[in-house]
Amino acid sequence: MDVIGVIPARYSSSRFAGKVLADIMGKPMLQHVWEQAKKSRMLDDLIIACDSEIIMKAAAGFGAKAVMTSKEHSCGTDRISEVVNPLDVKIVINIQADEPLIHPMMIDSVARALLEDKMLNMATLMKRIEDVLELLDSNVVKVVVDKNNFALYFSRAPIPYLAPNAEIDQVAYYKHIGLYGYTKDFLFTYKNLPVSYLEKSERLEQLRVLAEGFKIKVIQTQFDTVGVDTPKDLERVVNQLKKGLSDATGQSR
Repeated sequence: MDVIGVIPARYSSSRFAGKVLADIMGKPMLQHVWEQAKKSRMLDDLIIACDSEIIMKAAAGFGAKAVMTSKEHSCGTDRISEVVNPLDVKIVINIQADEPLIHPMMIDSVARALLEDKMLNMATLMKRIEDVLELLDSNVVKVVVDKNNFALYFSRAPIPYLAPNAEIDQVAYYKHIGLYGYTKDFLFTYKNLPVSYLEKSERLEQLRVLAEGFKIKVIQTQFDTVGVDTPKDLERVVNQLKKGLSDATGQSR
């Protein structure tokens, strides 16, 4: 296989227990993610990596391919590694289980970048921030890149900082969208990298890659998502989906 998508699905959550199975317009959130990912043209296979029988049963209910993984894993990367270890595959796409608005073209753009450029180990996405509230929200991760669109840094703070007397016409701020692609070989390198002080400070796992001197390609996308961390985020997703349905049918909003 060239490309496999894996959705690591953990039932417990410190801020929103059972969120991956939260109801969104009659379907569990995980099903929305899976259905969107199934539309990808680049994935040769799609697997949900579960940590509980509850999620396994739910996945079976909507026809998804699912694998039970160890309950001892501390992060999604470890869960994905367990799933792909025995598989003959070139590229692995980590699809977040709490991103029900993910667009299949987002998956395709990351997969295509890794397949076309053999020098890349890892890729992810960014979208230009248009809303100042997102810029100031610590739950929205920001990213700055170099001239070749390789990540310089990820932060929960607004970056780059704009000094009061900075002589610059316009500063663009970018939201990091947490969809990742890796070569299979680099996935296992990544899995074994030491946790850096940057990661501990920001609580952002991808910073261990930069801290060890590896590069992450960041691809700009026009599509946006809403990561569901709280019931309020879930409400935003429902409202956006309802708006989309309303616009599609020509009904009043």
